[in-house]
Amino acid sequence: MRRLLLALPFALLPLAVAHAADEHDHDHEHGSLGAHEHGVGRLNAVLEAQTLELELESPAMNLVGFEHTATTDADKAKVAAVRAQLEKPVALFSLAKAAGCEVASQKLESPLFGDKPEADDDHDEDAKDEHHHDHSEIHAHYSFTCATPGALKTLDLANIFNTFPATQKIQVQLIGPSGQQGVEVTAKAAALKF
Repeated sequence: MRRLLLALPFALLPLAVAHAADEHDHDHEHGSLGAHEHGVGRLNAVLEAQTLELELESPAMNLVGFEHTATTDADKAKVAAVRAQLEKPVALFSLAKAAGCEVASQKLESPLFGDKPEADDDHDEDAKDEHHHDHSEIHAHYSFTCATPGALKTLDLANIFNTFPATQKIQVQLIGPSGQQGVEVTAKAAALKF
């Protein structure tokens, strides 16, 4: 499975480069391909044999409604509620029951969950702290073992849009039995075929 995930950056290049060209005028102070854009999430999905890997990245603003460290009880409750929703990926991603997918592993990371921000090579030490303070991300990585992967006909993200209404679109890179595709999905068109 590792080698498939290693192949993902290459799969992402055409979309990322095209996206960077579109975003160049709006977001040129960041200079990175993975522009932090409120309302926009990213999902990598790989289905190989009986293993389904899903990797969701989103600005915290899309999921919890803020990006600062939770200090008030209300903010802490909101972060805990979002984390609980992210810990139920079979429901969140509407995986077909017939596929018999079970979570083999899951990992949630975010400064909001008390994780240290990852090192950012583009910035020096002072700017790094400031950059991450302004732009908290939430990363969720799931690995499923599916008894009947052929039953996974579509990946339906409607529940993500319903659960997190501040998410307006998700840029999806999907590698499955029918090949590789890069699609931007919205709440009105939230499903794509494997």
